[in-house]
Amino acid sequence: MTVLMTMWVKGDPSKLEEHAAGNTEEMQSIAERAKSHGVIAHRFYGTEGQILVIDEWPDEQSFQSFFEENRDRIGPMMQAVGAQGEPGVNFWRKLDTHDEVGWGA
Repeated sequence: MTVLMTMWVKGDPSKLEEHAAGNTEEMQSIAERAKSHGVIAHRFYGTEGQILVIDEWPDEQSFQSFFEENRDRIGPMMQAVGAQGEPGVNFWRKLDTHDEVGWGA
């Protein structure tokens, strides 16, 4: 069963969008590396002073392997957008609650 990974960090969402627009090749390179580790879906979200990443992975270890292998690429990107402190990372499993809506339910 797949897992959702959420990563939250204090930072400037506008700076992330600016950084991504100016570094599309680097962003795509990181995405390709994530694909090679099995990422199923990936999105950045932002609100005032906060950046959230939501990914779907085959399992927790697939993300951990990707992140460790690419820490030297991800770290400088997060510093460039004003990220502060270590990110909070959580892994979530789907609960069987019999009330699904959307996502192919």
